[in-house]
Amino acid sequence: MTFKKSLIVISVSAALLTACSEPSSSPTSSAQPAESSTQAKTVDSKTASEQANQLFDTIFKQGVERNPMRQTYLGIKKDYDKWHDLSPENAEKELNIAKENLAKVQTIDVSALDAQTTISYHLFVQNLENHIADYKWRFHSYPVNQMYGTHSQIPAFLINQHSISNVKEAQDYIARVKGAQKLLTQLVEQLKLREDKGIIAPKFVFEHVIRDSKNILVGAPFDEGKDSTIFADFSRKVKALEISDEEKSSLIAEVNAALIANIKPGYEQLISYLTTLETKADTRDGAWKFPDGEAFYNNALKRTTTTDLTSEEIHNIGLSEVARIHEEMRVIMKKVNFEGSLNDFFDFMRNDKQFYYPGTAEGKQAYIEKAVAVIDDMEGRLDTLFLTKPKAALKVKAVEAFREKSAGKAFYERPAPDGSRPGIYYANLYDMEAMPTYQLEALAYHEGIPGHHMQLAIKQELTGIPMFRKFGGYTAHTEGWGLYSEMIPKEIGLYQDPYSDFGRLAMELWRACRLVVDTGMHTKKWTRKESIEYYATNTPNAMSDAVKMVERHVVMPSQATAYKIGMNKIIELREKAKAQLGDKFDIREFHDVVLKNGPVPLNVLADLVDDYVKRTNA
Repeated sequence: MTFKKSLIVISVSAALLTACSEPSSSPTSSAQPAESSTQAKTVDSKTASEQANQLFDTIFKQGVERNPMRQTYLGIKKDYDKWHDLSPENAEKELNIAKENLAKVQTIDVSALDAQTTISYHLFVQNLENHIADYKWRFHSYPVNQMYGTHSQIPAFLINQHSISNVKEAQDYIARVKGAQKLLTQLVEQLKLREDKGIIAPKFVFEHVIRDSKNILVGAPFDEGKDSTIFADFSRKVKALEISDEEKSSLIAEVNAALIANIKPGYEQLISYLTTLETKADTRDGAWKFPDGEAFYNNALKRTTTTDLTSEEIHNIGLSEVARIHEEMRVIMKKVNFEGSLNDFFDFMRNDKQFYYPGTAEGKQAYIEKAVAVIDDMEGRLDTLFLTKPKAALKVKAVEAFREKSAGKAFYERPAPDGSRPGIYYANLYDMEAMPTYQLEALAYHEGIPGHHMQLAIKQELTGIPMFRKFGGYTAHTEGWGLYSEMIPKEIGLYQDPYSDFGRLAMELWRACRLVVDTGMHTKKWTRKESIEYYATNTPNAMSDAVKMVERHVVMPSQATAYKIGMNKIIELREKAKAQLGDKFDIREFHDVVLKNGPVPLNVLADLVDDYVKRTNA
């Protein structure tokens, strides 16, 4: 496979190329010197590749060793009582380690590596180079916002990641509750560093983050209400342990004290600072307002899309895709005998009660049960589309109450690598009018099966490859697959209800609009109001969806461009392979190429598909 190093762009999260090792040659007789020479080269290549992969693994493990939270996400309980270090000193330390590791990796003789390890080498080097280059942009972000941040990560992490199976793990949980105060102090320090540089979130962000932070302090032991979020979680987990009631009471008393002594002052300090900072915030929403904002956003687009597409090119792709999808929607509109304009149809789909479950406990439960049924049905059809399937289980769950008001519409959380925790598809049921039934199928396919659950679980379950390939990603590949996964069920006869097929198109339309609005906000200086209006006019989604999406664009510049750019490339490569292979094309083999190589930059995916075509035609 030809590796186009100049085109590779690694995502900020991490480089993860996975591929099967090439088989070594069969032993040959000494009477065949030419073949013996080939065998020797193969052995040398294998040895060099093994050494390179060992170095990749060593560096990866050392990184995990330095990050207790990442350990927990990976199912490792070594530093189960600690949090990550958010200090500027630690950031500088990580920069220096990256420089040292780059020097180590660059001592490898690339000419001695096999094909797949050569690719891994270049990806690993580029990942380190990007980490070093992106250090200059480390303050170009909002550490607390309505999408993510330490303020919401603390309870979400304790609830969803910190399991308790014995007394020590309960004590570790208590230690983390105590340590959260230092973490929140470091968070405030990070916010102050950005304030000094004029990087302050727009005004709308503060209402969300202050409310969510205050929610952590609602309930016992902070007031007379029912148990607070963290207290309820700890109590539930400890009560399930097979220990004496006295031990349970003692542990619960300890966490009670830690919540009062550490969590409460930690969050109060954060809330106080955010309340003051809010008075300095303005209503400018785009990354153009940052110091060197244009350069920052162009860099972000490269990292997100793994392409050299410019903001203007991405904007125009979005406009073209919006127009195409609108035409496909008009076909469905005629099929269901709707009379009126496309916008009239949007209003009908947005407002007709037949498309919504009630916002009651029963309605929300019905939504979850329907999503489970859709995923179970798709799981029974996987053999027609895939050769490789994940071993990890998938759970469908509503977003927890403490964060549902500000969390996204739906998202996926990968399983623990050791199988101790299933993958989770989260559906946000806070506003049932933002969760129409006609989008239920496409959402379930995207976040669950055959979308992110298959993709990320399979990646973690691959064996015989460097660990850095398993635990990271390229947003364009990851989210491109998720969006592609909404489409492929239609190709095997699903979406029989035309309204559900409309929902599929509505989901794709939403991602096409993202290309237009993200670039519009961050380079064309569109206002928040203008951006919301674009979604409201061009999609059937609820106004609350439009508001949340625009607010997401603000705090995550470029991220939303990954979906459609990635999907378009996967479809382009598939159609190219079909044309070149004809009857030899097997959709299951194509999907193996996309999934079993793990997330890769889009140009590397193109190389992998080209190799698949050549091998199949050989």
